[in-house]
Amino acid sequence: MSDAQAGQIDTVMHEERLFPPPPEFAAAAHIGSLDAYQRLWDEAAADTEAFWEKLAREELHWFQPFDQVLDWNPPFAKWFVGGKTNVSYNCLDVHLDTPRQNKAAILWEGEPGDQRTLTYQELHREVCKFANVLKGLGVGQGDVVSIYMGMTPELAIACLACARIGAVHSVIFGGFSSEAIADRNNDASAKLQITADAGWRRGAELPLKETVDAALAKSPTVEKCVVLRRTGAEVNMVEGRDFWWDDLMDEASADCPAAELDSEAPLFILYTSGSTGKPKGIKHTTAGYNLYTKMTSRWVFDLKDEDIYWCTADVGWITGHSYILYGPLSNGATVVMYEGAPNWPDEGRFWEIVEKYRVTIFYTAPTAIRAFIKWGDEFVRRSDLSSLRLLGTVGEGINPEAWMWYHKTIGGERCPIVDTWWQTETGGIMMTPLPGAIPTKPGSCTKPLPGIVPAVVDETGQPVDEGHGGMLIITRPWPGMLRGIWGDDERYVQQYWSTVPGNYLCGDNARCDRDGYYWIMGRIDDVLNVSGHRLSTIEIESALVSHEHVAEAAAVGKPHELKGEAIAVFVTLRDVEPSDALRDELKQHVRKEIGALAQPDDVRFTGALPKTRSGKIMRRLLRDIASGKEEVGDTTTLEDYSVLASLREDEE
Repeated sequence: MSDAQAGQIDTVMHEERLFPPPPEFAAAAHIGSLDAYQRLWDEAAADTEAFWEKLAREELHWFQPFDQVLDWNPPFAKWFVGGKTNVSYNCLDVHLDTPRQNKAAILWEGEPGDQRTLTYQELHREVCKFANVLKGLGVGQGDVVSIYMGMTPELAIACLACARIGAVHSVIFGGFSSEAIADRNNDASAKLQITADAGWRRGAELPLKETVDAALAKSPTVEKCVVLRRTGAEVNMVEGRDFWWDDLMDEASADCPAAELDSEAPLFILYTSGSTGKPKGIKHTTAGYNLYTKMTSRWVFDLKDEDIYWCTADVGWITGHSYILYGPLSNGATVVMYEGAPNWPDEGRFWEIVEKYRVTIFYTAPTAIRAFIKWGDEFVRRSDLSSLRLLGTVGEGINPEAWMWYHKTIGGERCPIVDTWWQTETGGIMMTPLPGAIPTKPGSCTKPLPGIVPAVVDETGQPVDEGHGGMLIITRPWPGMLRGIWGDDERYVQQYWSTVPGNYLCGDNARCDRDGYYWIMGRIDDVLNVSGHRLSTIEIESALVSHEHVAEAAAVGKPHELKGEAIAVFVTLRDVEPSDALRDELKQHVRKEIGALAQPDDVRFTGALPKTRSGKIMRRLLRDIASGKEEVGDTTTLEDYSVLASLREDEE
């Protein structure tokens, strides 16, 4: 039986570079050696429930202790059963009788350059006041609050206020269309909408309230709307429905005790569609999610009280929920929030912010890193990045050459890089190097965190051979896991748990090398079947990005009479103009890097790749374009429709 028949994936990328943790970093780290990591992982693997029970009792505040660690009725989990706690309390109140009460919780910078600092005490006061605002508008425990705002402190305040009273927040990224908002509002039966007059993006005002008005015309369950004054844009306020944030806050009491919530009370819904299909509302609950984001924040980012931590994600995505809000604030960290674009007023803005706030931990996406490379090192060199001690990546696999640029140009070859693999559904980071313990390999998310037991299997659910690719599964429940799809248990079971019964299907392909390091090989539907060989798109893309003139690449398959599938690649360039000679050079470059089998049949140059608003390349759309299909399917999450038009022009 061939590898293709067995469901295994051929690996064609070989990366042998190894970077041990800097000795001085390891000496001060929470987990400071490979032995320490292995002991912790072994302890969790030997008795998973006892491992999480100990941490839950030590790390979270409980109004009422739990009496059962895990109720596992596959695929439905309940963690810390019988316990009562509150995530807002664990993020704020626990710090008020400590020296952290006057420590900065949020350092905020608006795109125009305005700034605010909120200490833990001040953030607690604002959250309590807005929690009382929500109550005054008729919002109670279990009601869904839809939030569509820019990256302002009020976005964090709104989420924490919902958590405080047991309302369920549904944050919608502030770039989605009115149709997308209405779809999500209706699916969740949202009761209240929160928005702003407008938001800043690349110097322009995004008309948030105007977009919400169009959505509310199609959102019959939404009764009221709270509007933050951000830019001063003129907006239409509907009497009896719309209220100004400031007016309500002026009247609100700052006394609002946190509700004593069941450990499994819903905390939030976050809609995800990725690159395919109808958006699905991923449901996360209270105690397990809170514990998991708190512990992974501490382990992975080695958080210390003196750190200035900046995750560049938007709170509209899971990364913002878990690693701007709930994880870092539970640890008492100081978090940087930035409202605007990384290239406004020019391409050096992120590095200026790092210098200004003396950022020590910087966590961003590979798609952003590839943009930084394309923009040029001169924008980096203008700023002093010597405060940085740790770098991270999130959102998709990072190409080894982009990893090396990040390591050298941003990290000065002194900062460990935590390449984190996780998903909206997992709630928090699942696999990553621990920066003081695990040597890194460019492009590998290395090893699973304590309590996480992954496996790589073929299409029959059997383990694949070492070094071969297959489907990534998680074999045990974990506290941060999704608790279902909002209102659709059947889809939850079918999508995540039916392929390999009793195991969580991640939807990603991966391989595990001889050192026990994991390499993500792209989504399951991003595998190319070329002449009987199953090839991973991410390896072909990594080979292309290693060429000096390539900024970004996406590989897809298109039908081929002889091979089954031919390889089509879409490439964005830096420093040079497209040419037939360069097209041939890139084909030969891939052939040289990973073999004739992976040589692209078709190389197309484009100014930009179509991406979801969270930065993931929409390969499904590229497959349709490469195949010459007229219809390109669902584009509700596409960031820039003009990209599709230009890609179509390339076909003409």
